[in-house]
Amino acid sequence: MPHLKAGGIFIPTTRSYKIGDEVFMLLSLMDDPAKLPIAGTVVWVTPAGAQNGRAQGIGVHFNNDESGQEARRKIEGLLGGVMQSSRPTHTL
Repeated sequence: MPHLKAGGIFIPTTRSYKIGDEVFMLLSLMDDPAKLPIAGTVVWVTPAGAQNGRAQGIGVHFNNDESGQEARRKIEGLLGGVMQSSRPTHTL
């Protein structure tokens, strides 16, 4: 998402969060066994029963620190050409 300058990710969850909540996660990407420790801020909440069948969850903006930058680089590397695809995603 271009308006999240430090990068971010959608996390499907049924837990209750509010915009502005600070979160910490251990992020696993694809087949990489390493878990990335990531801190960030909740920037949007998709509630249960959202329109168009959207998955319930939160959008997390990564902190602009070393771990957030590493996560962004790895995600962008994995997505490559998919970022310009017209395939539906959980993002806005």
